[in-house]
Amino acid sequence: MSDQARNGDLLSAMTTEHFVLQSANGSTYAEASARSSLYVMALSSSLVAMGFLSTSEGMFLPFAATLLPAVFLLGLFTVVRLVETSLESMHCLTGIARIRQYYRSLGPEAVHQFTPEDGRWPEASSPALRLGPTLAFLGTTASMIAVTNNVVAGAGAALFAHSFWPTAPTWAYALLGVAIALVLTLVFYAYQRWRFNDYAAGGQSF
Repeated sequence: MSDQARNGDLLSAMTTEHFVLQSANGSTYAEASARSSLYVMALSSSLVAMGFLSTSEGMFLPFAATLLPAVFLLGLFTVVRLVETSLESMHCLTGIARIRQYYRSLGPEAVHQFTPEDGRWPEASSPALRLGPTLAFLGTTASMIAVTNNVVAGAGAALFAHSFWPTAPTWAYALLGVAIALVLTLVFYAYQRWRFNDYAAGGQSF
């Protein structure tokens, strides 16, 4: 087989791989959106159901004690998977960047059409990092769902504390709920940073 034929076969294969990676990257966004929507719908439905039972003291607390932990676990599984879908998207984008690098070797016009500056991460710096990695990690879909889920945990803890110690001041319940939500948010933030840095151990750090 001539060099020209081999180069043509390679270009065809890389074009196909480029399409596959783009499709896989799109599927990570679709999965993240579906999982986030599922959690939000489950949470909103649960709050509506709790609202209907709020006038019945005998049924409200057992119902909340059953429902809120289940919602929190659903949120926990959701945010863990959302972090993983983000890493899968990064993996796809890394492969696309490698193929675009090969495209640039096809000639002067290809260098102009496939410049790194016109590409996406990791060829070009991510716009999300312009305000620093801290805000970038707080702005992910996983972080938004995690914060919401942590507020649910804090509210549930405050509710259960009120049922066991009804004579405590209101601010004590609120303080307990806020403290739990903040601690869980910090734990999730550390987990998310660890997963991203573990993925990027041999390349770009965050």
